[in-house]
Amino acid sequence: MSKKMYSAIFTIPILFMLGCFMYLFYSVEASTKVEGIDSFPESYRPYLEKLAEKYPNWKFVALYTDLDWNYVIDQENVFGKNLVPKNYIDRWKNTTPGQYDVEVDAGWVDCSRQAVEYCMDPRNFLNETRLFQFEGLSYDAHTNQVEGVEKILYGTEFYQKQVSYLTSTGGIVSMSESYGDLILRGGQTSLVSPYHLASRIKQEVGPFLSHKSISGDVQGYEGLYNFYNIGATSSSEAMGAIKNGLQYAKDGKGASEQTKNKYMIPWNTKERAITGGGIFIGSSYINVGQNTIYLQKFDVNDERGEDLFWHQYMTNVLAPYSESKSIYQGYAKTGILSTPMTFIIPVYENMPAIPAQSPSIDPNDYTEDNTKVYCNNSGKVNVRTGPSTSYEIITTVTYQDKMTRIQKGKQTGDRWDRVILENGIVGYIFQTYVSEMPDVQIESIELNMENTTLSKGETKQLQVTILPEEAKDHKVTYTSSHPEVATVDEKGKITALRSGKTTITVKAQENEVENQIEIEVYSKVTGITIDQTDTYMQVGDVLEIHANIEPEDADNQNIAYNSDKPEIASIDNTGVITANQEGKAIIRVTSEENSQIYEECNITVVRKMEDSEIHFDSPLRVNLFEITGIEEEHNTVREIKEKIITNLEVVIVNKDNQVMQETDIVGTGTKIQIKENGNLLREYKIILYGDANGDGKINSVDLLVLQRHILEIERMEEIYQKACNIRKDGKKPSSVDLLLIQRHILKLQQIEQ
Repeated sequence: MSKKMYSAIFTIPILFMLGCFMYLFYSVEASTKVEGIDSFPESYRPYLEKLAEKYPNWKFVALYTDLDWNYVIDQENVFGKNLVPKNYIDRWKNTTPGQYDVEVDAGWVDCSRQAVEYCMDPRNFLNETRLFQFEGLSYDAHTNQVEGVEKILYGTEFYQKQVSYLTSTGGIVSMSESYGDLILRGGQTSLVSPYHLASRIKQEVGPFLSHKSISGDVQGYEGLYNFYNIGATSSSEAMGAIKNGLQYAKDGKGASEQTKNKYMIPWNTKERAITGGGIFIGSSYINVGQNTIYLQKFDVNDERGEDLFWHQYMTNVLAPYSESKSIYQGYAKTGILSTPMTFIIPVYENMPAIPAQSPSIDPNDYTEDNTKVYCNNSGKVNVRTGPSTSYEIITTVTYQDKMTRIQKGKQTGDRWDRVILENGIVGYIFQTYVSEMPDVQIESIELNMENTTLSKGETKQLQVTILPEEAKDHKVTYTSSHPEVATVDEKGKITALRSGKTTITVKAQENEVENQIEIEVYSKVTGITIDQTDTYMQVGDVLEIHANIEPEDADNQNIAYNSDKPEIASIDNTGVITANQEGKAIIRVTSEENSQIYEECNITVVRKMEDSEIHFDSPLRVNLFEITGIEEEHNTVREIKEKIITNLEVVIVNKDNQVMQETDIVGTGTKIQIKENGNLLREYKIILYGDANGDGKINSVDLLVLQRHILEIERMEEIYQKACNIRKDGKKPSSVDLLLIQRHILKLQQIEQ
C-alpha cells in the first residue's frame, strides 16, 4: 500500500476514541521520509503543531520505517542490547530469573520490555526539550560557531580550557587552542554538527578531564584517547569497556590500514581523537541514515542497506533521552533555538493508541478511568510528560478546556491525573485543576438588575438564577469585558470605576452556557479647573482660558463661560477673552451639568502697551503671557532683568507676589511685572521645564512632586503642570515626562528649555 494513499489501518479501542482519537497509520514498502506535520499520523500531529507555533522555522520529517511496532520491540528487547544502571527501580530492569541484576557491564544491567517501549515511542518525547534526539546532525556553517560549542561545554572541565595531553612516553604537549576550537574543527572535517560532537563528549566522558577514556594514562594504553567511547563494548573485566575503547583508539581493533587512515587512527593526540571520532560517527552513522541520536541508538532505518537492530552506537537505553536535554540546553544558551532545524522522527506500524508510560511512574498510584473532566483554573495550567513539576511541559490548558481522564491519581501528597486532551495530546495534569463534568448540568442562566446604570464608585449586586433547580449550586464565573469601567467579583458584586459601558458575562464552569448583561457607568462632574485665576490684559488683547472638567471621565464635559462686565472683558463660548476697555471684570467658568460647580478668573484691563516699549533678549521667549527659555544655571533675578530692555518699571515677584531680591533664583511660577507709575501694565509667568515646585532647580524634589501629582495624591497648579510637560505636546504630564526629568538629573538627556 503506498504511503501517499494515507490509508488508515488502525483504530483506537473504544475506551479512548468516542469518535475523537482515530489513529492513522500508513503502510509503506520501505523506509520513507516525508516532510511536513500533515504527513505524520494523527497521534503525532498535536505535539508537533504546538512546537511549530513556538518555533516556526523548525521542519519535521516523518520517517516511515515500514516496521511493525511489536516486531521492533521484540528485536530490541534482547538480553544485553539495552541497559540501565543497576541502582534503578525494578520496573526499569529485566526481572527474568537468571537475568535479573546480572551486570552486563560494571554497574549496568539489562532493561525491561516496558523501558524499551517507553524509550522507543517517539510520541513520549515530542516536547521542546527531548525532541533533540530526533535532530538532524549534519554540519552547518551558518549555525555552528565556537561560542555555541563553549556554551554546550559550560559546567564541564572542557569549558574554555586550553588543550594539553600526554604522549605515549609520558611527555606533556600543550596546545594554544581550546577544546571548543578542536571540536569545531572536528565538525568541519567530519561534516558532523560540532554541537552534536560537544554534546556527545559531554555525555560520554564529561564533565571531568580525568575520565579514563581521555586521561592518556591507562596502563598499556598510554597516550591514547577516545572521546566518544567508540568501540567501548561491554566487558566483565575491570574497566573492560574503557580498555576496549582505547584498544580501538590504538589500532581500530584490527581494522585495515585504509580504515585506520580514514578515521585518523591511532588517536594518539586529542585532536586526532576528536576529529577521527567525529569522522567515525559521521561515516558510520550519520552519513548512512542514522543521522539522529535516536537512530544511532535504535537501528530501525534501512537506508544503510544492511540488517537492522545491530548497528547501535550505545547500550544505555536512556542515552537519547538524556543527550537530547544536554543538546537543548546548549542550544538555548547560544540563542539558536529559533534558527532553522530539521527533526527526523520515526513512525511504526500498529503502534499502541496511548504512548508507553515511563517505568519511573508507579502504576499502583493510579486507577484506570474514562471520565470527562474540564480545567477549573482561571489561569493557564501546564500539561506535563509525567506526574510532577520536574517533568517537561507539553502544552497548557485554560479554563473550561475539556479532556478525558484515563488514569486517576491516588498518590500520597500531590496527586496527578493522566489525561487525553481533545486534540489528542496525552499528558499529566495536577489533579486539583480538573473537575468532573456533572451528570446534571446548567441549562440556562438568568440575570436581573433593577437599574443597569451605575454612578462612578457605586456597587450593586447582580441577581443570578441558575436552571434547572438541581444545578443551582454549580459554579459559575463572572467576567467584565472592560474591567477598567466596572469590575465584578466571584459573587456577582459589580463596582463602577469610570465612565463607559461594559458587558458582564456569567458562564457555567462545566459547559458553554452563559448569559450577559450590559452595564453603563455614569461619571458625575465633581470639579472644574482653569489655567488663569488673576490676569492682566491690555486693551485689545485676546486670551484663551483653558478649563478642564474633573474627573477626566465625567460624562458631561460641557462648559459655560460668562463675564460680569462684558464691556470691560468679554468671553465667547470657546473660552476666548477679549479686553475691551480699562477696568476690572470677573470671568466665571461653570459646569453645564451643575451650576454650583464653577471657577472664576479676575481680569484687570490696562492701557495698550506697544511692542517697542519692551524687548526680551535671547534665549528668553515670550508666548502671550508666558516666558520660557530660562537657563537653569543663569536664572537669578539680576540675570533675568539684564535680558529685559524697557524704560518701564520691571518688578519680579514670587508665586506669593513677594518682591524678590537681585540674587534670588527664579523658577516656574515666578512673575515678571511691567509697571508704569506703580500701575501694572503686563504680567508674565515664567516656566522652567522640569521645575515642578518653583524653586528654580531641577532635582529629585521635582520627581517626587510630579509623582504625587500623577498618583493623584497632591495636585499641581496649572503653571507647574505646564512646566512638567517636558514633551511640550499640550498634554497632562505623565510617567514619560517623569522619566525625561530623571534623565536630565542624571545628565543623560538635557531638557530643552
